[in-house]
Amino acid sequence: MSVEYAIIIKNKTRLETLIERFNTKAQAKFYIESLGGNFHDYEHENEIFQHSLSTVQRNLSTVLKNKIVERSFLPSFIFNDKQVIVTVGQDGLVANTAKYVKQIPIVAVNPDQDRFDGILLPFNSDNFLVAIDKVIANNHNSKLTSFAEAKLNDGQRLLAFNDLFIGATSHVSARYQITYHNKSEEQSSSGIIVSTQAGSTGWLSSIFNMSFGIQKFIQENDSTKKYANLADNQLMFAVREPFASKRTQVETTAGIITGDSKLIVQSFMPNNGLIFSDGVEADFLKFNSGAIATIGVAAEKANLVLA
Repeated sequence: MSVEYAIIIKNKTRLETLIERFNTKAQAKFYIESLGGNFHDYEHENEIFQHSLSTVQRNLSTVLKNKIVERSFLPSFIFNDKQVIVTVGQDGLVANTAKYVKQIPIVAVNPDQDRFDGILLPFNSDNFLVAIDKVIANNHNSKLTSFAEAKLNDGQRLLAFNDLFIGATSHVSARYQITYHNKSEEQSSSGIIVSTQAGSTGWLSSIFNMSFGIQKFIQENDSTKKYANLADNQLMFAVREPFASKRTQVETTAGIITGDSKLIVQSFMPNNGLIFSDGVEADFLKFNSGAIATIGVAAEKANLVLA
């Protein structure tokens, strides 16, 4: 199929969100500065982003018709294989977008290379057009990236590009039974993180960093960032802050999930249980008593264009 249209995906900047909340920029500034915050940082961030977005749209318009779609409209937007996707935002925007566009090529643009790590963002507003030209000519390099999948016993299903969270909506402990490698145990914890290869340097790495930080009180360790070295067809789960008691165990707190090795979690929470994906709490499944989730590698793939 030939590419006929480009869809630019963006999210609101922090400044745009503040103005939406407080109605005017002046009121937003008063709120931030009254709390001792640096409002100039919000303005500077927004200025750089808007410049990058404008540059992307202007350059893109020389080769393809295009339109901008806000991240919040992704679940209801209809995509097709005659499109190319251009994300302009942080790494998380790539994750949020990939779940909805199937295998349509994604050209991920880092709008602020001084601010964002850009692990999933190989392009900037000045060089992304080379990738667009290659997508149009169908000679681009890309990487097919696996999703994590949570499938409930009632048929509901949720995908995650980076990670799944399984737990409670509040800071109360989550109660559930976990089954891994044919071993089951009841647990009470702050929830379970299931990470893909793409997400292994994100939320999951924070658990590694916390663990190594605590370990420094036991033995010397360096302070560099720690993360799991996962293959694309692997997921890793980690139980957050598991609590040992007469009823709850802490033997199964981490493991690798593959096509042959699933993770099964049965909810013991009468209410407020949930599973959400990629840090978006609005994108969730209810996970209350009676619900059983099977966690594995999804059949779908994301198509990320490489530099």
